[in-house]
Formats: sequence, structure tokens, C-alpha cells
Amino acid sequence: MTLKLSDLNMYDIGNKIGIVGAIFGDAEAHYMVLFPDQEVLPFEYLQLNLADWKKFLRQVDLCEVEVLAKNEHGDLTKMVLRKSQRFIEQRVSWAVFKRDGYKCRYCGKEGIPLTVDHLVTWETGGPSIEANLVACDRKCNKTRGDMEYKDWLKHPYYLKVSQNLSPFAREENERLAATLDRIPRNHSTRETRK
Repeated sequence: MTLKLSDLNMYDIGNKIGIVGAIFGDAEAHYMVLFPDQEVLPFEYLQLNLADWKKFLRQVDLCEVEVLAKNEHGDLTKMVLRKSQRFIEQRVSWAVFKRDGYKCRYCGKEGIPLTVDHLVTWETGGPSIEANLVACDRKCNKTRGDMEYKDWLKHPYYLKVSQNLSPFAREENERLAATLDRIPRNHSTRETRK
């Protein structure tokens, strides 16, 4: 199946839709190479013209999208959502990896590429600070997505993979839920009337 850029939710690009590998090619074939621990999922082909390609790359890189929404008065407004706060300084990421023992806080895997996961999700204003981040492998991070942390701790996937953790580590993850109200939120929405 071939998709167009208009078939995707622009807010998802760079947020839910991220890089999971690369495609290489020669004159005879294309080779899809996934990052370690990525499972092979159905593949959709995205047909882009040059203008769409620029929009797609801008959305992945700058993480910004314009949407129409209703404000508190019910008026239709144009909003620019910026996700650039998602850039996490390397020193912060490495401090989180070190604090968490260079392994995934959710499944305990080590020796694999790690990311950091926001406890208070980025989508709800969670900042990219150590107190709001945990070390996480790509599969756990992608599976959680923008799910609230308390819901994630009850999710069947987490319940399954967390069995690899020590009882102490599982309790520590549960204790983190009590700290979420103390984490500051980013609120920087700019509205303009249309």
C-alpha cells in the first residue's frame, strides 16, 4: 500500500513515528536494516514529492506542527505545537543511563542501545530533566508511546517484561509514580485567532 503525507497525522511524525532503522539500496534491490531489538512490522511505502519530503524532514527535525483546535471559549484557533523540547542534552541522557545502571528500567535488558523515556510524557508537558527521565530500550519506549506512566505500570507488556527485574527494581518503578506531581510541566502554547 502506498501512502501520501496527508494520510498521516503530522503531530505523530517525530513523536510516535520515529527512526527505527535505515534503507539502503543498489541497482538491484533495497535493504531495510532495523536497529537491534526492533521487530519486523508491516511496511508502508510513503510516496512524497519534494515539498512533502521537506515537510516530513522538518517535522522530524524541528518537531513542529500547526493544528486547528478550539480554545476555552469554543473559538476555532490555529495552534503551533513545538516539540523541540524533546531534544535531550547528552550530559542529561548519560547521567540517566549511569543512574539506572546502563540498563532498561522496564525490562532490565543491558548491553543494547538505550534511549531515555519521559515519566510525565512529553506530550503532557513533561520536561527533559533527570528527575523525569529513565533509561529505556527502544522496544519498551516505543511500546509505551505516550501512555501515562501509571497506566504503563499496569500494561500487559510492562507486566510481562518487568518479570526480568528484581522485586526491588519493580518497587522502585512503582515508587516513581508518586513523584510525578512534583515534576514541573512545560506549557508554551501560543494561540492566534483565525
